Amino acid sequence: MARNMPSEGQGWFEYRVGIAVWDCAAWLVGLFAGVWFRFDQELGEIQLVPVLTAVGVAVVLQLVLDILFQRFAGRPVAGGLDDAVRVARVMGATGAVLFVIVLAGLIAIPRSVPITATLVAVTMAAGLRLAFRLARDQHARPDAASAKRVIVFGAGWGGQQIIRSMLSDPASGYLPVAVLDDDPRTRDRRIDGVAVRGTREDIAAIAAGTAADLLVVAVRDLDVAVMREISGVATRAGLQVKVIPALHDMFREWIGFSDLRDLDIADLIGRKPVEIDMSSIAGYITGRTVLVTGAGGSIGSELCRQVHECGPAELLMLDRDESALHALQLSIHGRALLDSPDVILADIRDEETVRRLFAERRPDVVFHAAALKHLPMLEQYPFEAWQTNVQGTANVVEAALATRVDRFVNISTDKAADPTSVLGYSKRIGERLVADAAARAETGTYLSVRFGNVIGSRGSVLTTFAEQIAKDQPITITHPDVTRFFMTIPEAVRLVVQAAAIGRPGEAMVLDMGEPVRILDIALQLTALAGRPVQILYTGLRDGEKLHECLIGEGEEDVRPVHPAVSHVDVPPLDALAIALPVTPQTAYARMAQLAGVTNVPPVVEMRRAPARLPNTRTPNTRTSSVAMGEQ
Repeated sequence: MARNMPSEGQGWFEYRVGIAVWDCAAWLVGLFAGVWFRFDQELGEIQLVPVLTAVGVAVVLQLVLDILFQRFAGRPVAGGLDDAVRVARVMGATGAVLFVIVLAGLIAIPRSVPITATLVAVTMAAGLRLAFRLARDQHARPDAASAKRVIVFGAGWGGQQIIRSMLSDPASGYLPVAVLDDDPRTRDRRIDGVAVRGTREDIAAIAAGTAADLLVVAVRDLDVAVMREISGVATRAGLQVKVIPALHDMFREWIGFSDLRDLDIADLIGRKPVEIDMSSIAGYITGRTVLVTGAGGSIGSELCRQVHECGPAELLMLDRDESALHALQLSIHGRALLDSPDVILADIRDEETVRRLFAERRPDVVFHAAALKHLPMLEQYPFEAWQTNVQGTANVVEAALATRVDRFVNISTDKAADPTSVLGYSKRIGERLVADAAARAETGTYLSVRFGNVIGSRGSVLTTFAEQIAKDQPITITHPDVTRFFMTIPEAVRLVVQAAAIGRPGEAMVLDMGEPVRILDIALQLTALAGRPVQILYTGLRDGEKLHECLIGEGEEDVRPVHPAVSHVDVPPLDALAIALPVTPQTAYARMAQLAGVTNVPPVVEMRRAPARLPNTRTPNTRTSSVAMGEQ
């Protein structure tokens, strides 16, 4: 709202007096106008005493009803909806009472006069308030000379709110100059004076014609192909692109210019939000003791935040990284003293510590997210993968069985489907150990959840690309045709929590990741967002790396009996005794491949060879900077 207007508090008493005087004058004009029209403009037939009596009665009624109806309480905005409702109510009631008085013969004027007078008085009162509103809005508009000129894509609910938010605050720094929408029904529509001037095909022309600086995409859940097209056209037209937040990221339904955020790669990879049945989630989390291992990681930390929102009796956050626990506790509680029992510093490799922890804290629900995840690192150090991803998982599973955990959820990966790497082998073994626990458990549900890469996780390809671009380094890609599945961390975790509610014992719940995305396309989109030339280098696939990942392995069926975004896959159990045999750094690779069900693997691997590299290739005509591939 603009400054220096009456509803802001300055001159409020004078404003009320002025409005009251105007409303009284409106009754004076209205009653004389009513009599004048009644007598066909013959002024000689008008009797002044009855008319002035009616004016006096109307004025008194108006003032009394103003007080009874508390018309000025709360300082309504002049010309706003609340103000209009109050004015109509008071003046309508005044006119009705006056009509009854005339009908009873207490005032000798025609019965039609109060009706006409009410219409005239309301019109005059509304006209003054409209003038206030127009003056306020004009005063509130951002300065056209200094504000960023904005094109808004989307004439619907989101676009209307963004435009009104910009226009109502001179400090916004944004001035909407045009609206675009692909819906033909919006043609020639105006939103607070801003015209709908075309579709997304007209972005470049409208940008040039209006000297716009910014394009705001005010459509939620826009199709990813459309978003990519709009982003590309806008970037070529020299426009910065901002988007409105998703509804589930907001704590309210209305949005304003301050909620706008920059377009990022997640918008260009794009996925529509998955509907989650919160009642089923609350049923197994609310009021229970929940333990999250690997709580400081990308998935583990988001799990903790979302579980915390479901109201558990106690949330136990376990990690061996004290700094990660500090950051997590700070993000949830706004403080991080690390002196409370909800943060647990421990290593899942330590069997005795894990057993003692479970025996003392007695968790009802366990989300097992602790793992080593970087594929090339584990190819070099397979024994580390064995100790953490295999033996550590076995430790957690056995401790859960011993304390009769009600629900155990193992976080797996798409690398476990038809595995070809140490990471894939170790995570596949984890799925099989959980399936075996499900068969042995006297009570409770033990299952795994499998999904692909998550956007924004530590060390992922996207965060690596972003860092390389920021440092003006070349983007390195293993192969021009390599593809991967991607999902945002919050969406992945929402589906993990949902899958745990609907999964059957021993299954691997596979999250629908949509269509795989070519890594080269992501690199080119990031270069476009960066807006400067970037070199792209191809390094060749590394040992254990696939050109294309899969979520459902050979021989597995994609069955979705409960949730359309979650597949149920049967996993063959692996007897926990099978991992009891001694394993050395030299035999870890072959042993994991064997237990994962992979054949034709050398029995002894002392060290994995360095990845073969393709000649460095410079991609012509790319527009952004570089990134080294993390886990692809």
